[in-house]
Amino acid sequence: MMSELPLDQVRTLLAVVDEGTFDAAANVLRLTPSAVSQRVKALEQRTGRVLLMRTKPVRPTESGEVVVRFARQLARLERDARTALGMSGPGEPTLLSIAVNSDSLATWFLPALRRVPQELDLAYELHREDQDHTATLLREGLVMAAVTSSPEAVTGCSVRRLGRMRYLPVAEPGFADRWLGRRAGTDVRELIEDAPVVSFDRRDDLQDSFVRRLVPGARASSRRHLVPSSEGFASAVAAGMGWGMVPDVQAEPLLGDGRLVLLTPDRTVDVPLHWQQWKLDSAALATVAEAVAAEAADTLAGGRPIAPRPPLEVRFT
Repeated sequence: MMSELPLDQVRTLLAVVDEGTFDAAANVLRLTPSAVSQRVKALEQRTGRVLLMRTKPVRPTESGEVVVRFARQLARLERDARTALGMSGPGEPTLLSIAVNSDSLATWFLPALRRVPQELDLAYELHREDQDHTATLLREGLVMAAVTSSPEAVTGCSVRRLGRMRYLPVAEPGFADRWLGRRAGTDVRELIEDAPVVSFDRRDDLQDSFVRRLVPGARASSRRHLVPSSEGFASAVAAGMGWGMVPDVQAEPLLGDGRLVLLTPDRTVDVPLHWQQWKLDSAALATVAEAVAAEAADTLAGGRPIAPRPPLEVRFT
């Protein structure tokens, strides 16, 4: 097997993955579809691996993901070199693609980007994905960095711990009275499995995880509202649609004005967050990483303490 990866073939594979079809890639590259197909086949022969699944749209195989990631890193290095040599087009920003979970995006992540000096002239392409799945976008080469719950570094990436995002079990006061026995002083563990609940989407396990801590082997109610928006999620809980796990940064103002009540002051759920990024000598990426780490240290480190509040009529035995 030949060891070199011809750059024209590598870039062609990336174009096919990004455009979704050989024909669309041919239009972008100004080649014939036949020429695009021949380049991809030649690269597969050279690597001895199938690199693409010929579906619609096409998808890279596990081996193809390695080449796609290499192609994106190569393009990043090329852009950085052009900038350093003064060869960038006028007004052309440096593009950084980052995967971030919805709750981080709605609370602390954008303030982190505000820490980045404006003279760097960066443009961000943010991919919103659950923190348990952002690493997949890194693995597929779709993003350069990600906020993820995984401490295990993706191949070719470095990882650093950011802190923990603390989630509070909360509900609208009237909802807590009706469904969770707050007024009657009923043990919340007796009612939590039947009480309507708000979830972000079908992959959101936070509410079920909290219920399992209260009642081993149990899960949250099938009376479940799916609200795939961080701000909308908190609003749905405050509107009394169900109880839910809300980030402390969002929950505390609503707790302070009485729109929400805390169901269990001593039982929260902390989700560890990490920053993973390509191992690239990129000044722009390094600067963003430091800004993210600094904001996370101020916002997430250890989970911020919850201000004391009057106890609720909830009993644990």
